[in-house]
Amino acid sequence: MKTAKMIIDKDFVIAPVDKRIYGSFIEHLGRAVYGGIYQPGHPSADEYGYRKDVMDLVRELDVPVIRYPGGNFVSNFFWEDSVGPVENRPRRLELAWKSMEINHVGLHEFSRWAKMVNSEVMMAVNLGTRGIQDACNLLEYCNHPSGSKYSDLRISHGMKEPYDIKLWCLGNEMDGPWQIGHKTMEEYGRLAAETGKAMKLIDPSIELVSCGSSNIDMPTFPEWEAVTLEHTYDYVDYISLHQYYGNKENDSVDFLAQSDDMDRFIKTVISTCDYVKAKKRGKKDINISFDEWNVWFHSNEEDDDIMNNHPWQKAPHLLEDRYNFEDALLVGLMLITLLKHADRVKVACLAQLVNVIAPIMTEENGKAWRQTIYYPFLHASRYGRGTALLPVLKSPVHTTSRHGEVTDVEAVAVYNQEKEELTVFAVNRNLEEDLTFEMDIRSFQGYQQTEHLVLKNSDLKICNSAEGEKVFPVRQDTAVQQDGMVTTTLCKGSWNVIRFGKTSL
Repeated sequence: MKTAKMIIDKDFVIAPVDKRIYGSFIEHLGRAVYGGIYQPGHPSADEYGYRKDVMDLVRELDVPVIRYPGGNFVSNFFWEDSVGPVENRPRRLELAWKSMEINHVGLHEFSRWAKMVNSEVMMAVNLGTRGIQDACNLLEYCNHPSGSKYSDLRISHGMKEPYDIKLWCLGNEMDGPWQIGHKTMEEYGRLAAETGKAMKLIDPSIELVSCGSSNIDMPTFPEWEAVTLEHTYDYVDYISLHQYYGNKENDSVDFLAQSDDMDRFIKTVISTCDYVKAKKRGKKDINISFDEWNVWFHSNEEDDDIMNNHPWQKAPHLLEDRYNFEDALLVGLMLITLLKHADRVKVACLAQLVNVIAPIMTEENGKAWRQTIYYPFLHASRYGRGTALLPVLKSPVHTTSRHGEVTDVEAVAVYNQEKEELTVFAVNRNLEEDLTFEMDIRSFQGYQQTEHLVLKNSDLKICNSAEGEKVFPVRQDTAVQQDGMVTTTLCKGSWNVIRFGKTSL
């Protein structure tokens, strides 16, 4: 049996993990809002119309921040339509996804829901069809205490205390020709800079995210980052990255190598940010908000049919990918990649949270249930809090069709000093062979393995459903530990969570 080896040392520090790396995303798209988080009349609905079964699953994930209200949706969003008495709110043609927006859920309703699931709102402003003044008005409405036009308007709507939203996105995917109000690099850079400057005059405590490239394959990448950041550098704190992966060629071996592309994407953007910092003689680092990431390809044909042939529906069934086991493995690999860059990736949003390319699905008249990708995200959010440690990893390799040789094992460790816990996240992406995994934890004197959770299945295409979960974590007990050396087995094609705790003397 092949062997992979990992040295884990508490002094090999990458950075403290920002809890917002386990963020998510709710867009007014498909059934994410209507039929997802909000469904009056459902057996589980509370007095506000929020589905309690969905809230329970979101709370279990412990999502610290949720990006809202888009996504492509935000580029034609009129925020004034989403506030005030619900009965007075207009219906609008939603151009991004060719749907009907009824505005029954808006700023107030979503903010209340976010608070109920112990999360904060990451708000996006419309820089597609609107601009500086509207962004400032929205910020004033949300964050200014009282005594101004828009803060008093909020109070008149029944919200005396400000929403106090601290993280704001300056538009969405403005490099994309599909975007309503698509901008050139210079156009967006100037608009975002002036918008950010004005917003920080209103509330200097906020953090701002500048739009980066929509994906690594955009023809303007990474020039877009370099040009736009030259304008926005003085006013923003983060630049966004978006990336989705799929297995359209049904090449599972190569599919699981795509996390290497994600790693390269992050490194290139970091380099570009640092170039702009040097060019401007700057002192601050621009960090990364990886605020859209996931697997997305299963629903593409159905989505095209709905939008082209059945437009202007309320909450149509859009982007409802049914995730299989191999999708969960790639999500685990992407989480490992994010943690390996914890020094610069401070915010990340799994896109999305409910029904739309999501870990949580709902039946209209039935229950909410966990997709396969739910579990790696749950494990990382639950056990990946603390300090990310540099993985010194030696692994066998295998050959892929498009990525050449890649490692069998990808892994990272997180040390929670306060709880005296150490967690190793590892994926064996070799689909043919189990591997021996040797961990050197001699730096963690007195620590013993407490648990080994594994997600595995012989069928890469198997899915969960409302009828039952066929993919779920199980406990494995194969570890041998002696003198700070731990040896265990990583099953072929598996997600592994190996936990250690300090024993009492």
